[in-house]
Amino acid sequence: MLLAYLALSRLGIYIPLGGVNREAFVGNLDQNSLLSTLDSFSGGGIGRLGICSLGIVPFINAQIVFQLLAQIYPKLQDLQKREGEAGRKKILRYTQYASVGFAIVQAIGQVFYLRPYVNDFSTEWVLSSVTLLTLGSVLTTYIGERISDLKLGNGTSLLIFTSIISYFPASVGRTVAQAFQDGNYVGLAAITVSFFLLVLGIVYVQEAERKIPLNYASRYNSSRSGGLQRSAYLPFKVNSSGVMPIIFSTSSLALPGTLARFTGLAALKNTAVALNPGGSLYLPTNILLIAFFNYYYTFLQLDPDDVSEQLKRQGASIPLVRPGKSTAAFLKTVLSRISVLGSAFLAILAAGPSVIEQVTHLTAFRGFAGTSVLILVGCATDTARKVQAEIISQKYKNIEFYNIDKFGP
Repeated sequence: MLLAYLALSRLGIYIPLGGVNREAFVGNLDQNSLLSTLDSFSGGGIGRLGICSLGIVPFINAQIVFQLLAQIYPKLQDLQKREGEAGRKKILRYTQYASVGFAIVQAIGQVFYLRPYVNDFSTEWVLSSVTLLTLGSVLTTYIGERISDLKLGNGTSLLIFTSIISYFPASVGRTVAQAFQDGNYVGLAAITVSFFLLVLGIVYVQEAERKIPLNYASRYNSSRSGGLQRSAYLPFKVNSSGVMPIIFSTSSLALPGTLARFTGLAALKNTAVALNPGGSLYLPTNILLIAFFNYYYTFLQLDPDDVSEQLKRQGASIPLVRPGKSTAAFLKTVLSRISVLGSAFLAILAAGPSVIEQVTHLTAFRGFAGTSVLILVGCATDTARKVQAEIISQKYKNIEFYNIDKFGP
């Protein structure tokens, strides 16, 4: 079922919109860093101008907005935390409705962006294209939900994983062809080694945790020394925010260019040129934005006051730290230090490929981008755990238990 759903999600990529000069559009695509990133997320759907080219991106945008709104509106926060599974289902339904609105807006934006490449730009073409793109996004979101129901991984992550991995062979082939054409075998070897080192580094950092020991008042040590038993840990991931800070940073860097196209202001055009990959301000601004968004997103996911309150209710405490405000302050300090390490890791991921390109004088294959590899590794490890847990669960289900009632005393 999982493979069938993934194959169905790829089908809409190869059904193109009509009336567009695809060759001219693809030539311009490589010059736009934001569209190139979104193209890799859609598995080349934007470059092929498929009806499912929006993919799961509108649903991701809706999820981000609702996560931010949950911090502003207490009702959404209560719905998410206190009503349990029923509350989460309600928020998921609201997110799905909002994703349709995002799909319509993004479809309109994509259609008008394609205007210079359309042979006959008419109202009928605009309406039909917006409708097809919106329906394609709704279908992809629906497939993602069905994949999540299989409980073999997150549907959204698996769809992005499939999209990136499907575009990966063509990108590798293009880089290898360029290396053989230029005779740059050393550069090709350097890119290949760097890719494997990047994967190893991501796995190492993604699995890294800061374990804070907890003491439970209800659990006593049976040893002679007595006292409280240290029987649990509070794990904090080094990179708990995942790839979201890089996505936010990429979107922010592309904003001046988007505004410059609409307004035509010279100042915005100069800023957009400086913030483009290879520009004078691109690398320092990108690192600063990643650090800011990583710090913000870390505390958005883990509220120290909320965690402290939950520990207090469960009768848990951190050794040598008083429950309540002291615990919240301690957790805030730990998360702040962890976010510095996470920001450094994400900055290396974002800047690494461009540095490798400058050193090797080769265009690194698109799958080499730190964002893409982080998604691939994270999704692969998560899915592997889910599949392993499902296999163990099936083994337990196959165990035959004796019916005690059949046997007499």
